[in-house]
Order: sequence, then structure tokens, then C-alpha cells
Amino acid sequence: MEDLGIFGLLNYWFVFLLMMIGLYIVIAHENLIKKIVGLNVFQVSVFVFYISIAKIRGGTAPILGGDLQIYSNPLPHVLILTAIVVGVATTALGLALVVRVQESFGTIEDDEVRELEERDG
Repeated sequence: MEDLGIFGLLNYWFVFLLMMIGLYIVIAHENLIKKIVGLNVFQVSVFVFYISIAKIRGGTAPILGGDLQIYSNPLPHVLILTAIVVGVATTALGLALVVRVQESFGTIEDDEVRELEERDG
């Protein structure tokens, strides 16, 4: 195995940075829409991670025939496509819940919703 050095692992640093940005958005903001955006950023970092580790240097599509010996596995890419569809559905559900919270409480700020919930019992 070759020594990649710090720049050979650039995709891992990028994934880590995206994860931390998404986690920060979820933790630091009280707005429910911003929390959903933070979850989506975190989710994209997982997608990038799986796609980046699935690529084999010098690999080709797994089409039989010819004299090619190194193939890239297409399964991680297919799984990510499925995860994207699930992520869109989850985001839609989250936004629908935010709309219901807005209708019920008149705000989408998490701390204000908690205060109203505690006050009303």
C-alpha cells in the first residue's frame, strides 16, 4: 500500500468538515428549518464518504469482456441513490412537521415551542 500523505486523504478531510458543519448547524441553531438543513448537510457528507471510498483508481465499469482486470463496484453508488431518495422523503416529512408546528404554536423556534409547551402543560 502506498503512502498517501495528508493530501491523499483530502476526501476524508472534506467529509469530516461537512459532518462538523452539519452537526454545528443542528446543535447551534434553534430554528427548525435550519436544523433540517444541518441534517441534510450531515447526510450529504455521508453520501460523499461512501462515493469516495467506492472508487478504485484505474477501475472501470464491471462490463465483462476485453482484457480489463480492475473493476469498480457499482453497489455503493446504487445504495447512495436509494439513500438520496430516502433523504428527500425524510426532508419533506420534516418540513411538513415544521409547518404543523408553525400552525400549532405560531413559531418555528425550538426554545419558544418548548416554552409554550411547558406553559400550556
